[in-house]
Amino acid sequence: MDPFLTLLHSFSSGLLEQELLSLKFLCREKIGKRKLECVQSGVELFNLLLEQQLIARDRVDFLEGLLRSIKREDLISQLKQFVDEGEVSAPGDQPDAHERRLQKAAIEVICEYVGKDWRMLVRKLGVSEVKIERIVAAYPLNLREQLFQSLQEWQKWKGKDAKVTDLIKALRGCRMNLVADKIEEALLRLNAGAN
Repeated sequence: MDPFLTLLHSFSSGLLEQELLSLKFLCREKIGKRKLECVQSGVELFNLLLEQQLIARDRVDFLEGLLRSIKREDLISQLKQFVDEGEVSAPGDQPDAHERRLQKAAIEVICEYVGKDWRMLVRKLGVSEVKIERIVAAYPLNLREQLFQSLQEWQKWKGKDAKVTDLIKALRGCRMNLVADKIEEALLRLNAGAN
């Protein structure tokens, strides 16, 4: 199965009716009005864009512009991941529910207590400089959101191999021991509450 078509299909299933209407409107100059009137889903719209060669596996600028126009930063992020890595991680490549709960708690603590030195932490986790700069550009005035998005990027990149223990180890490696201690305390409370 073509990973690009899989990505477009996942975009389509995540579009709201109003977003599809907006996309159709934005494509009026490129696709005839009659063809657009027949479009009932994102898949149909993407199919027309593929036929017109406005989008392709190696030509995503037009698609990115469309997604930016409807303010779907989440889809833009997936598209950029696809471009960077050639594919989007499959759902089976995600951590289990328990690990996701632990990660969520750890990320909340990190976002609360790690300040301007957040780049050192995400570099220690292995997030690339290109991705860091892209996130900073997307959220130029929001330090907390930059950190949060960088941690999300790390989670997507690592998939099921993203572990809270890696977060704690990276924090300790950056001499952010207080934050690491707070995460361990939060995890103890979370685990005690689960039992």
